[in-house]
Amino acid sequence: MGRNLSIDVLKIILAFFVVFLHMNFLKETHPLLSYILVNGIFRIAVPVFLVITGFYFFHIDNAKKLKKWLFRTFLLYAIWMLIYISYWKDNDEILLTIVFGYHHLWYLIGTFFSGLVLYLLRNQSSRLLFALAMFLFFLGYIVQVLGNLHYSNAESDSLLNDYLLYRNFLFVCFPFLTIGFLINKHQIDISTYKNSSLLVILSILGVIAEAFFNYKYISSESTDILFSLIFVSPLLFLYCQKIYIKTTSKILASFSTAIYVVHPLIMKSDFYKEIESFKILIFLAILIPVSLGLVYLNKKLKYLL
Repeated sequence: MGRNLSIDVLKIILAFFVVFLHMNFLKETHPLLSYILVNGIFRIAVPVFLVITGFYFFHIDNAKKLKKWLFRTFLLYAIWMLIYISYWKDNDEILLTIVFGYHHLWYLIGTFFSGLVLYLLRNQSSRLLFALAMFLFFLGYIVQVLGNLHYSNAESDSLLNDYLLYRNFLFVCFPFLTIGFLINKHQIDISTYKNSSLLVILSILGVIAEAFFNYKYISSESTDILFSLIFVSPLLFLYCQKIYIKTTSKILASFSTAIYVVHPLIMKSDFYKEIESFKILIFLAILIPVSLGLVYLNKKLKYLL
């Protein structure tokens, strides 16, 4: 089975989810709808990315392949950390920034470390792997909820709310990477299930309901980890995977990566900050050609994407 165009298209949609998430889409005009999107629907993006990565990580079955994968992942992380260095070099906790990643780049270094852990545990039983993944996911979820509820005292509350405690390679990346790995290992397929589309719809509605509940009854603060993501992420991946459209081109996959890594550069520019009208449309009008330009540059320079 070659590349699946459906998965590449999904990755582009997810990349735009991340963009709109970081823009706090509709926050000023429709706060409830914005929360449901930004801290609900758009949060699907990273877990699905990780499930996709974990699915293909199943083929990393020897030390040589692992070294190549780790080198490629870390180099991508290092290049973009250097590109963003002017934004984090004066950070008071510079070591933590390097280890956990600046802003959106946490995903790359998190994938690096979680991939290493998963490789070391790959020969363990599937039940043990799945149980460990779920335990870590729920532990991270609980830490986040306690932080949003301001359960601890004032002195340590900031630490409890610090995303480094729950948005990291153990509590987010490893669980979803493992799910993708196990999907491939056991060749899980929902194409024979006639109600698979209904399952996906219900799981997405679950995300919306959880986001609404969080906003109304827990906290209106930002939420990275949703309980419902553990269901919707693999289901969405499996549903798109069954719509198999063969392709040999990596352009769309590279385009999604370009959107992900470059969008904060535009967002943090003085030009973007000064825009007052049609901000989203102008931003997208800049982001799309810049991302396509990166795809072209990557063909010449390599390792940018």
